[in-house]
Amino acid sequence: MWPNRRGSRAHTIFALLVLAGACKKGAPPASPPAAQSELPPIEVSKDSALLFTHVEPNGNFATTDKADSVPEVARRLVRVIDPAKGVAERRDTSNVYVVDLRELLASGKARARAMSREAFETGALAQLPPGASSALAGPHGPALPEEPEPASPDAGIAGPAPAGGAPVVILYGTPWCGACKAARQYLSSKHIPFAYKDIENDSSAARELQGKAARLGIPADRVPILDVRGRLLVGFDRTRLDALLGDAI
Repeated sequence: MWPNRRGSRAHTIFALLVLAGACKKGAPPASPPAAQSELPPIEVSKDSALLFTHVEPNGNFATTDKADSVPEVARRLVRVIDPAKGVAERRDTSNVYVVDLRELLASGKARARAMSREAFETGALAQLPPGASSALAGPHGPALPEEPEPASPDAGIAGPAPAGGAPVVILYGTPWCGACKAARQYLSSKHIPFAYKDIENDSSAARELQGKAARLGIPADRVPILDVRGRLLVGFDRTRLDALLGDAI
Protein backbone atom coordinates (compact mmCIF):
# COMPACT_ATOMS: atom_id res chain seq x y z
CA MET A 1 0.00 0.00 0.00
CA TRP A 2 1.28 3.42 -0.90
CA PRO A 3 1.86 5.74 2.10
CA ASN A 4 -0.69 8.45 2.79
CA ARG A 5 0.96 11.53 1.25
CA ARG A 6 -1.37 13.93 3.04
CA GLY A 7 -0.47 12.32 6.38
CA SER A 8 3.22 12.45 5.52
CA ARG A 9 3.02 16.14 4.72
CA ALA A 10 1.14 16.85 7.93
CA HIS A 11 3.80 14.97 9.89
CA THR A 12 6.54 17.03 8.23
CA ILE A 13 4.79 20.31 8.98
CA PHE A 14 4.20 19.24 12.59
CA ALA A 15 7.87 18.32 13.02
CA LEU A 16 8.99 21.70 11.68
CA LEU A 17 6.54 23.56 13.89
CA VAL A 18 7.91 21.71 16.90
CA LEU A 19 11.43 22.65 15.82
CA ALA A 20 10.51 26.31 15.36
CA GLY A 21 8.71 26.37 18.69
CA ALA A 22 11.77 24.98 20.41
CA CYS A 23 13.90 27.84 19.13
CA LYS A 24 13.21 30.63 21.59
CA LYS A 25 15.53 33.58 21.81
CA GLY A 26 17.42 33.76 25.05
CA ALA A 27 16.69 30.18 26.17
CA PRO A 28 19.35 29.14 28.70
CA PRO A 29 21.54 26.19 27.74
CA ALA A 30 20.20 22.92 29.06
CA SER A 31 22.48 20.69 31.04
CA PRO A 32 24.01 18.13 28.67
CA PRO A 33 22.51 14.69 29.20
CA ALA A 34 24.58 12.00 30.84
CA ALA A 35 26.05 9.59 28.35
CA GLN A 36 25.14 5.92 28.42
CA SER A 37 27.98 4.76 30.57
CA GLU A 38 28.97 2.12 33.07
CA LEU A 39 30.43 4.85 35.26
CA PRO A 40 28.16 5.35 38.30
CA PRO A 41 27.60 8.78 39.87
CA ILE A 42 30.05 9.57 42.65
CA GLU A 43 30.25 12.04 45.52
CA VAL A 44 33.22 14.41 45.49
CA SER A 45 34.44 16.66 48.25
CA LYS A 46 36.08 20.07 48.07
CA ASP A 47 38.80 18.75 50.38
CA SER A 48 39.67 15.90 48.01
CA ALA A 49 42.84 16.13 45.92
CA LEU A 50 41.11 16.62 42.56
CA LEU A 51 41.95 18.17 39.22
CA PHE A 52 39.37 20.43 37.54
CA THR A 53 39.21 20.79 33.76
CA HIS A 54 37.28 23.84 32.57
CA VAL A 55 36.84 26.02 29.51
CA GLU A 56 38.60 29.38 29.24
CA PRO A 57 36.89 32.39 27.62
CA ASN A 58 38.99 31.87 24.47
CA GLY A 59 37.63 28.33 24.01
CA ASN A 60 40.71 26.46 25.19
CA PHE A 61 40.44 23.94 28.01
CA ALA A 62 42.66 24.20 31.08
CA THR A 63 43.20 22.05 34.17
CA THR A 64 43.87 23.25 37.71
CA ASP A 65 44.02 21.75 41.18
CA LYS A 66 42.43 24.85 42.71
CA ALA A 67 38.64 24.98 42.36
CA ASP A 68 38.55 28.69 43.25
CA SER A 69 40.68 29.54 40.21
CA VAL A 70 38.08 28.32 37.72
CA PRO A 71 36.41 31.37 36.09
CA GLU A 72 32.89 31.92 37.43
CA VAL A 73 31.42 31.83 33.92
CA ALA A 74 32.74 28.28 33.48
CA ARG A 75 31.77 26.73 36.82
CA ARG A 76 28.41 25.18 35.90
CA LEU A 77 30.05 22.30 34.03
CA VAL A 78 33.55 21.23 35.07
CA ARG A 79 35.32 17.92 34.62
CA VAL A 80 36.75 16.35 37.78
CA ILE A 81 39.72 13.97 37.76
CA ASP A 82 41.19 11.96 40.63
CA PRO A 83 44.95 12.08 39.93
CA ALA A 84 45.57 9.28 42.43
CA LYS A 85 43.89 6.85 40.03
CA GLY A 86 45.34 5.71 36.73
CA VAL A 87 43.40 6.02 33.48
CA ALA A 88 42.49 2.32 33.49
CA GLU A 89 41.12 2.57 37.04
CA ARG A 90 39.19 5.78 36.32
CA ARG A 91 37.75 4.37 33.06
CA ASP A 92 37.07 7.93 31.88
CA THR A 93 38.67 8.11 28.44
CA SER A 94 35.52 8.40 26.31
CA ASN A 95 33.16 9.30 29.17
CA VAL A 96 34.13 11.74 31.89
CA TYR A 97 32.93 12.82 35.32
CA VAL A 98 31.50 16.33 35.53
CA VAL A 99 30.28 18.44 38.42
CA ASP A 100 28.58 21.77 39.07
CA LEU A 101 31.49 23.53 40.71
CA ARG A 102 29.20 26.19 42.16
CA GLU A 103 27.54 23.52 44.29
CA LEU A 104 30.90 22.05 45.32
CA LEU A 105 32.26 25.44 46.41
CA ALA A 106 29.06 26.39 48.25
CA SER A 107 28.41 23.17 50.17
CA GLY A 108 31.80 21.47 50.17
CA LYS A 109 30.54 18.42 48.31
CA ALA A 110 28.67 17.59 45.13
CA ARG A 111 27.48 14.70 43.02
CA ALA A 112 29.58 14.03 39.91
CA ARG A 113 27.93 12.33 36.95
CA ALA A 114 29.28 10.73 33.80
CA MET A 115 28.75 12.02 30.28
CA SER A 116 30.50 11.74 26.95
CA ARG A 117 33.57 13.87 26.36
CA GLU A 118 31.81 15.51 23.39
CA ALA A 119 28.80 16.45 25.53
CA PHE A 120 31.05 17.88 28.23
CA GLU A 121 33.09 20.01 25.83
CA THR A 122 29.97 21.22 24.00
CA GLY A 123 28.20 22.07 27.25
CA ALA A 124 31.26 23.79 28.68
CA LEU A 125 31.55 26.00 25.59
CA ALA A 126 27.81 26.74 25.72
CA GLN A 127 28.30 28.36 29.15
CA LEU A 128 30.25 31.17 27.51
CA PRO A 129 28.50 34.12 25.86
CA PRO A 130 27.68 33.10 22.26
CA GLY A 131 29.75 34.41 19.41
CA ALA A 132 28.26 36.55 16.65
CA SER A 133 24.90 35.00 15.82
CA SER A 134 21.34 35.60 14.70
CA ALA A 135 18.21 34.42 16.52
CA LEU A 136 16.02 31.96 14.62
CA ALA A 137 12.77 33.51 15.81
CA GLY A 138 11.66 36.95 16.88
CA PRO A 139 12.72 40.39 15.63
CA HIS A 140 16.11 39.25 14.33
CA GLY A 141 14.92 36.54 11.99
CA PRO A 142 11.91 34.58 10.72
CA ALA A 143 10.76 31.26 12.09
CA LEU A 144 11.37 28.17 10.00
CA PRO A 145 8.93 27.84 7.06
CA GLU A 146 6.35 25.07 6.84
CA GLU A 147 7.32 23.97 3.34
CA PRO A 148 11.12 24.23 2.90
CA GLU A 149 12.78 23.54 -0.42
CA PRO A 150 15.69 21.06 -0.31
CA ALA A 151 19.14 22.56 -0.72
CA SER A 152 21.95 21.12 -2.77
CA PRO A 153 23.55 18.29 -0.74
CA ASP A 154 27.07 19.53 -1.42
CA ALA A 155 26.42 23.24 -0.98
CA GLY A 156 29.21 25.03 0.79
CA ILE A 157 32.00 22.47 0.45
CA ALA A 158 35.24 24.43 0.60
CA GLY A 159 38.67 23.02 -0.13
CA PRO A 160 39.71 19.38 -0.45
CA ALA A 161 38.00 16.93 1.89
CA PRO A 162 40.23 15.02 4.30
CA ALA A 163 40.75 11.26 4.12
CA GLY A 164 37.38 9.55 3.94
CA GLY A 165 35.76 12.58 2.33
CA ALA A 166 34.17 13.98 5.49
CA PRO A 167 34.31 17.75 6.10
CA VAL A 168 36.13 19.02 9.17
CA VAL A 169 33.26 21.42 9.99
CA ILE A 170 29.52 21.29 9.36
CA LEU A 171 28.07 24.80 9.44
CA TYR A 172 24.33 25.05 10.10
CA GLY A 173 22.92 28.42 9.08
CA THR A 174 20.35 30.41 7.13
CA PRO A 175 20.62 32.65 4.04
CA TRP A 176 19.79 35.84 5.97
CA CYS A 177 22.30 35.29 8.81
CA GLY A 178 25.28 37.64 8.54
CA ALA A 179 27.34 35.69 11.08
CA CYS A 180 26.78 32.52 9.01
CA LYS A 181 28.20 34.25 5.94
CA ALA A 182 31.18 35.52 7.94
CA ALA A 183 31.85 32.00 9.27
CA ARG A 184 31.75 30.53 5.75
CA GLN A 185 34.14 33.18 4.47
CA TYR A 186 36.52 32.55 7.39
CA LEU A 187 36.57 28.79 6.87
CA SER A 188 37.18 29.27 3.15
CA SER A 189 40.04 31.71 3.81
CA LYS A 190 41.66 29.11 6.12
CA HIS A 191 41.10 26.34 3.55
CA ILE A 192 39.17 24.30 6.12
CA PRO A 193 36.94 21.70 4.39
CA PHE A 194 33.38 22.36 5.50
CA ALA A 195 29.78 21.63 4.56
CA TYR A 196 27.16 24.35 4.76
CA LYS A 197 23.63 23.21 5.61
CA ASP A 198 20.74 25.64 5.24
CA ILE A 199 18.29 24.73 8.01
CA GLU A 200 15.68 27.17 6.69
CA ASN A 201 15.40 25.55 3.26
CA ASP A 202 16.42 21.98 4.05
CA SER A 203 14.13 20.20 6.51
CA SER A 204 16.51 17.24 6.89
CA ALA A 205 19.33 19.61 7.91
CA ALA A 206 17.02 21.27 10.45
CA ARG A 207 16.10 17.90 11.95
CA GLU A 208 19.75 16.83 11.95
CA LEU A 209 20.79 19.94 13.89
CA GLN A 210 17.93 19.61 16.36
CA GLY A 211 18.90 16.01 17.03
CA LYS A 212 22.54 16.88 17.66
CA ALA A 213 21.65 19.82 19.90
CA ALA A 214 19.23 17.72 21.96
CA ARG A 215 21.77 14.90 22.33
CA LEU A 216 24.51 17.27 23.48
CA GLY A 217 22.20 19.37 25.67
CA ILE A 218 22.29 22.82 24.07
CA PRO A 219 19.50 24.99 22.60
CA ALA A 220 19.30 25.44 18.83
CA ASP A 221 17.73 28.90 19.00
CA ARG A 222 20.28 30.75 16.87
CA VAL A 223 22.68 30.36 13.97
CA PRO A 224 25.32 29.64 13.03
CA ILE A 225 25.94 26.46 14.95
CA LEU A 226 29.16 24.75 13.93
CA ASP A 227 29.80 21.04 14.34
CA VAL A 228 33.57 20.68 14.75
CA ARG A 229 34.48 17.01 15.05
CA GLY A 230 31.36 16.26 17.10
CA ARG A 231 31.52 19.37 19.30
CA LEU A 232 28.93 22.09 18.73
CA LEU A 233 29.90 25.75 18.85
CA VAL A 234 27.07 28.30 19.07
CA GLY A 235 27.75 31.49 17.11
CA PHE A 236 30.82 32.54 15.19
CA ASP A 237 33.84 33.33 17.34
CA ARG A 238 37.18 33.06 15.52
CA THR A 239 39.27 32.42 18.62
CA ARG A 240 37.02 29.66 19.95
CA LEU A 241 36.66 28.12 16.50
CA ASP A 242 40.45 28.08 16.08
CA ALA A 243 40.78 26.40 19.48
CA LEU A 244 38.41 23.61 18.41
CA LEU A 245 40.01 23.24 14.98
CA GLY A 246 43.50 22.82 16.44
CA ASP A 247 45.82 21.15 13.95
CA ALA A 248 43.28 21.49 11.13
CA ILE A 249 44.13 25.21 10.73
